[in-house]
Amino acid sequence: MYFVIQRVLREIALALVFFLPRDRKKRIERWLRGREDALKLARTDVVIASYGKSGRTWLRVMLSRFFQVRHGLPERLLIGFDNLHRRNPEIPKIFFTHDNYLKDYTGETDSKRDYAGKKVVLLVRHPADVAVSQYFQWKFRMRPVKKHLNDYPAHGEDISVYDFALWDGSGLPKIIDFMNLWAREAARIGALHVVRYEDMRARPQEVLAGIVAFLGTPGTAAQVAEAVDFASVGNMRALEQKRVFWLSGSRMVAKDKGNPDSFKVRRAKVGGYRDYFDDAQAARIDGLIAERLDPLFGYGAGAAPAAVSPGESAAGA
Repeated sequence: MYFVIQRVLREIALALVFFLPRDRKKRIERWLRGREDALKLARTDVVIASYGKSGRTWLRVMLSRFFQVRHGLPERLLIGFDNLHRRNPEIPKIFFTHDNYLKDYTGETDSKRDYAGKKVVLLVRHPADVAVSQYFQWKFRMRPVKKHLNDYPAHGEDISVYDFALWDGSGLPKIIDFMNLWAREAARIGALHVVRYEDMRARPQEVLAGIVAFLGTPGTAAQVAEAVDFASVGNMRALEQKRVFWLSGSRMVAKDKGNPDSFKVRRAKVGGYRDYFDDAQAARIDGLIAERLDPLFGYGAGAAPAAVSPGESAAGA
């Protein structure tokens, strides 16, 4: 309820400054959203940080189902910071964030000092798959105000998936910068657990078991297996069509049931970005990633994925 009130206060504040220039209102809204994030960060037990379209919803559903099974909670409840914690204090307060706005409030634009001493799960995915998934999010799901707020191409703009992927404000340059900053600042984090989307796809039970152990809430193999099965791509699409999680807002609701690209759960394909580019375009994208992305994550040419254990920073891996 506390954070619902904060969101209402934000909307009231924005209504009061409706007459200001658009860019000024944008700065105010980002500051207000950053303040809300700072309040959550101060109260959370665990942070799960990711760039948008890196598999966060899938992980959220798996974790929600794990806690539902472990503690006998209703199926329709998705983790929303402390809602499950209020049902059972053994469940940690989990702050899911795309790390968009906190810096607008704290001023920490080039560091992760804000997360110092926190337990953090960093969820990453191949940047090119993220860029393509972001394109369809922008095209079919994203509200116009969010496009302006986060520097995406303007609503209704005619832009190809390739041009979007190379767009400084929303594509690979921004995604790579996001990942590189986390890699560079890993030593500031008290306990960092890096999870790759591709590893979750290849070994979901093993990866989920590692995550819940890192959270301090290890479960049985049967509980983990049930969570993985429940969060399968097919079942999540069915849940989205049926609006099972409608109480959690728009995050698991299809925008157009007749358009598969408008679903939150779209293809979930590893390396699927190659289906959208010709050989020359794919080569340019691969070259950009190999040249600029920190090798910690294992996506660049010749890079080996680094496993970061609970309580160990990436800098020491």
